[in-house]
Amino acid sequence: MSKDIHCFRLMPAMHIVRFAISLTLAFAALSLLFLSCHRDEPWQLTNVRGHLPDLKFSLTSDQGRPINEQAFQHKITLVYFGYAHCPDVCPGTLARLMNALQKLGDDARDVRILFISVDPARDTPQAMHAYVQAFDARHIIGLTGSLHQIETVARRYRVSYQRTPENPDQSYDVMHSPTVYIFDRNQRARLIAKPADSAGQIAHDIRLLVHNDD
Repeated sequence: MSKDIHCFRLMPAMHIVRFAISLTLAFAALSLLFLSCHRDEPWQLTNVRGHLPDLKFSLTSDQGRPINEQAFQHKITLVYFGYAHCPDVCPGTLARLMNALQKLGDDARDVRILFISVDPARDTPQAMHAYVQAFDARHIIGLTGSLHQIETVARRYRVSYQRTPENPDQSYDVMHSPTVYIFDRNQRARLIAKPADSAGQIAHDIRLLVHNDD
């Protein structure tokens, strides 16, 4: 199974087979996308300009209010799909993004991180608010919604996720893609940050978008 899917415990064999099939199909589509994209000067991340749709969603904010992409006009927007009960990958990714924002200094004022839940059953607005407060509520906005709303925005950006079977204590995990999507001030998809990309690389490219957006 791909190393790009995280946040899971051992699954029964049948569920592994089913998810592997769906994951293979999803990664086949993503592979075609990545093959047509590249890292080129001046970018240190993966340049996806022209390969993914503009920022668009209709969800609920961690303040409990309906929200869409219009709330982030003229901002550099980082979008990450995860969930509040994620044991390690989500906290690690958000910490890396916050490290990147710290490196930006005053330029971070023009950046927002949208943390979109792939576990809306548990991730209420209140739960998301408490989660993002632990990082930086000024720059990170938790977003949740109905199953249909989450599926719609995930499908738009080719995000793979799947809930595991419940454990005896009724807990469960959600396997999900770890990609961070970066949109410019005009809400166009410009870059993808993968787990191997450092906070320094992310900060470098965001600074270029802040000062040289075209």
